[in-house]
Amino acid sequence: MPKVSPGLYIHVPFCRSKCPYCAFYSIPSPSLIPIWLDGLKKEISLYSGQFDPFDSLYVGGGTPTFLGAGVLADLMKHLFTHFEFAPDTEVTVEANPCDLTDEKTETLRGLGVNRVNVGVQSFDDGVLTFLGRRHSVQDVNGALNRLRRFGFGNVGIDLIYGFKKQGLKGWLNTLDSALSFQPEHISCYQLTFEKKTVFRRLRDKGQIEPLIESEEAAYFLTASQHLEINGYIHYEISNFAKDEDCRSRHNQKYWRHIPTLGLGPSAHSFYGKKRCWNVRSIKKYHAAVEKGRPPVEGCEDLTEEQLWLETLSLGLRTSAGIDLGIVSRIPQSDAVLSSLQASGLVKVIDGRIIPTREGFLVADQLPVCFFEGV
Repeated sequence: MPKVSPGLYIHVPFCRSKCPYCAFYSIPSPSLIPIWLDGLKKEISLYSGQFDPFDSLYVGGGTPTFLGAGVLADLMKHLFTHFEFAPDTEVTVEANPCDLTDEKTETLRGLGVNRVNVGVQSFDDGVLTFLGRRHSVQDVNGALNRLRRFGFGNVGIDLIYGFKKQGLKGWLNTLDSALSFQPEHISCYQLTFEKKTVFRRLRDKGQIEPLIESEEAAYFLTASQHLEINGYIHYEISNFAKDEDCRSRHNQKYWRHIPTLGLGPSAHSFYGKKRCWNVRSIKKYHAAVEKGRPPVEGCEDLTEEQLWLETLSLGLRTSAGIDLGIVSRIPQSDAVLSSLQASGLVKVIDGRIIPTREGFLVADQLPVCFFEGV
């Protein structure tokens, strides 16, 4: 089996404002950027020389493009000084449309970034206001055109769907607007009401009405059918690629248990059979690395059984599916598989169990079916 390269994730915990649906660790203030960057440099030094060359670097957040050009340059220089990277490394940066000025876009290009994921979320100004976004559709159009003008050939668009304010017709219009830019990658995330978010509190008070299950299904199926008709590959529940080479190299590492190192407050890492996560506080993070300690809040050593279960669950969320041998240890797996095939939820191709579009819709339930029956 060929050796696989690890991936590197950097968490930038800063935003211009906190979106009401976001549960990721971020703060809407630049005042702590200096100690975050200092801490990140120290954490980088702790892991320098411990990993094989990375072939993916993903800078996420938060909003990495909230950082100034000088901070971004300092960060990238430090990374490439202390870690080894493959010549064809996929270097992704998440971007907010209103941050992508000519200067910032040129900076990203000059730093070797070759893939930009833009947090568009919608092509409707009313929906953007509802979602608490600071940018407008005009900002989106300008940012996407600017990326092409500065030579970016791998652009991703992130979209949110599944709420009353949007409407199914509005969702289809947003998909068509995204398609007009012919992005290499499109991610479609259903609005969820995560704990400790503004939207969760509003939902619990009855001030936001969530969609019922059949409505959620309609939004998902509309996106999958429409994007596939327009030539995109639905390769993971939320992700679509213009062709095989445009699939997110970095994200696929998470789904395939390929080692990843996560740096920054709240970042997660996986290597060997161990999963670790950093403290969710910039000040605690900095205090730990200042003392020469990894800023790790917790770790878990996965058993063979846990790794197997994750392989089953994660694989059934992707178009790659899982090898038939993975379920062979489950009693009655043949009968369950036949039932799932008859229901149109999976198909078997070249010895692999592949979820169908309808299977993607209930992907979280597919592993349960093998243990409890259909």
